[in-house]
Amino acid sequence: MEHLTELLLVIDEVQKLKNWGEVVKKEWDDDTFNDIPLKVVLLGSSRVRLEKGLSESLKGRFETIKMPNWSLREMQEAFGMTTDEYIYFGGYPGAADLRYDFDRWQEYISSSIVDATINNDILVDTVITKPALLRQTFELSSAYSGQQVSLTKMLGQLQDAGNTTTLTNYLELLNQCGMVCGLSKYAVDKARRRKSVPKYQVYNNALMSLYCEHDFAAAKADRKLWGRLYESAVGAHILNCAYTGRFKVYYWRDGNAEVDFVLVKDSIVVAVEVKSNHDKDTAGLHKFQDLFHPHRSVIVGDEGITIESFFGSDLKELFL
Repeated sequence: MEHLTELLLVIDEVQKLKNWGEVVKKEWDDDTFNDIPLKVVLLGSSRVRLEKGLSESLKGRFETIKMPNWSLREMQEAFGMTTDEYIYFGGYPGAADLRYDFDRWQEYISSSIVDATINNDILVDTVITKPALLRQTFELSSAYSGQQVSLTKMLGQLQDAGNTTTLTNYLELLNQCGMVCGLSKYAVDKARRRKSVPKYQVYNNALMSLYCEHDFAAAKADRKLWGRLYESAVGAHILNCAYTGRFKVYYWRDGNAEVDFVLVKDSIVVAVEVKSNHDKDTAGLHKFQDLFHPHRSVIVGDEGITIESFFGSDLKELFL
């Protein structure tokens, strides 16, 4: 077999094949036994179904290469998207050319992203007793991106009956799909983290904009809403970097003192505060520094690093 050239086999959307994990495992074992120099790349748009097949059938036989949402630079180079457009429309390349037709853009995000993910990534392989509640949980948590809202208050706004445990489970499923998550409050005590009020954060700001009930021009004109979109866009960038960089993301609050994002990797702590609309209040950041002595503190906005520079940075370097 020494004369064989190393080969590469690429299979796209592999999660759509029935029992694909078992088949790949058998062929991988046969190739290894026969010294066949074949490398296999498995691609899939369903994060949940792909990871499930890998963990159940291919233990010890694979390396995961994670691909996040498109960055500002990629959207600029491919579609000429401005920074403000990226803050509002997010990083879905399929929707980029539709940003000039707001109705079509909304329909694309709703049908091709939201419906497709919930129906194909979650409902296909997971028993969901209240699918309407799952959808409502997604819509509300996306609309609240960048805000801290208790699960009890969330329940009061949902039409379907449920409990906080159900909401927590649904949020975790949505997080696994790369849609939206509930960030925990940073605390040295891990039990306090788990019991904290979640701060909702989308992985792609298009999901927040879809439910903000304002088009691009109206959102920019609403100073309060634009500040929330601005912070959420920063959070989305952090989550995508965390997905590939393997660090954890929290928020911190003590009374009125607050830090928007706390990044933790191997016990190294980095504080990130977002300041839009010329907001200069950094009392929360100073209090956090006094209490926890972070390795680094970063302000994103007019009073610190520009949002364009932050979007273009590799956040793993913050821990060096």
